[in-house]
Amino acid sequence: MTLLEYFTSRLGMTVVAAPAVAVLGLGGLSLVGWPPSERIISRVIQSAVILGLISALAVLGVMLGFGLTHVPVEVGDWVHIPHYHFHIKFLYDRLSVPFVILTFLLCGTVGAFAARYMHREPGFTRFHLCYAIFVLGMVVTSLAGTIETLFMGWELVGLSSALLVAFFHERAAPPRNGLRVWIVYRVSDAALLLAAIAMHHLHGHGDFDELLGANSWPDGVSHLTDWQTLVVGGLLLLAAAGKSALVPFSSWLPRAMEGPTPSSAVFYGALSVHLGAFLLLRFSPLLDASPLLRVAVVSVGLVTAVFAAIAVRVQTDIKSDLSFASLIQVALIVVEIGLGLRYLALVHILGHGCFRTLQFLRAPSLLQDYRTLENALGEKPATRPAGARDWIYRFALERGYLDAILTEYIARPVVRLFEACDRWERAYGRWLSKGGQPPSQPESNSLLED
Repeated sequence: MTLLEYFTSRLGMTVVAAPAVAVLGLGGLSLVGWPPSERIISRVIQSAVILGLISALAVLGVMLGFGLTHVPVEVGDWVHIPHYHFHIKFLYDRLSVPFVILTFLLCGTVGAFAARYMHREPGFTRFHLCYAIFVLGMVVTSLAGTIETLFMGWELVGLSSALLVAFFHERAAPPRNGLRVWIVYRVSDAALLLAAIAMHHLHGHGDFDELLGANSWPDGVSHLTDWQTLVVGGLLLLAAAGKSALVPFSSWLPRAMEGPTPSSAVFYGALSVHLGAFLLLRFSPLLDASPLLRVAVVSVGLVTAVFAAIAVRVQTDIKSDLSFASLIQVALIVVEIGLGLRYLALVHILGHGCFRTLQFLRAPSLLQDYRTLENALGEKPATRPAGARDWIYRFALERGYLDAILTEYIARPVVRLFEACDRWERAYGRWLSKGGQPPSQPESNSLLED
């Protein structure tokens, strides 16, 4: 290993280690019953973000200075057994470096805002611990060089998202909506896990350099056959649709607005909502190898854009309005990816993430400004649409009835499956203990009832 490679790898590991140390520090102190003060928590988060940002910028400087476009950082195998290995590897290229820098910039901005917005909130420590987990998950996902590493970061992002949607657990709605988000994420995660298993089965491993070629992004080449590309690409598209709230999974996005404004800003306005598009960008060589897959990606993006454009016009609260506005742009980004406009999609993600973050952070004070303006102008008389406009209005107001479809055909079956597993586990436990009486069962689907 040359001195340049050693220096770059150390910088690359620092990018990941900074948020990881913050998670371990805050989580460890909370577990032993010594929760730090608000000032210490804020400084730990900001220090981790600043250190990670400086390290990422240093890696970018080295890559630009020495003309590098593809810098792998090997960590090694976590698990290695016959016919399978869990390989951890980070990759710095034209896609991962801009995305990880965007992650640190926006997480630092939102973190500084949250330190004041969440001041004296009973769950201040819990919020920032989940927030640190999210930062770590985004960094790991952005820099992942194998499908296993990407899945690990993907799971951290999903876990922190669901926990922060249900942050205000003293009310009934946030836990219920957090459960909805978690169920959709389970479907998305299952699709990504199946894609990872398929890659290992078809190609022997999940290393992106081996699977897509060692060329710098976006010049990779798929080594899968046509039908293999279609199967793996279809699973990845399903995973992207669930994570980015594309049709038919769009109904959970406004429900996620139950979380605090800082988490809504960084999750569903800036970063998390773009992870599906990032996944498609990372595997863009698969799209080049399958015209049918590209048609599917463009179709999903166009349908989602039309749906979100209709739904956004009837929203009655500003956060739901902004969430559907974000969905329109994410859908257009997906269309750009399907059309092969990779760099345009990347620039679109970077610009939209910054713009939407500022809008979400401005939302609480903007309501007061609008209220003052409405009081000055007076109320506008309401008019009822007629004919086709009436049907479109009801369709938009019900958000395309996707919420009912999601509840009936995805959420309820998943909850029933988990309840059945719980009953089987209790029955097996009684059989092992030879006659113990089980505790009373909760009502079925209680968390899904509106």
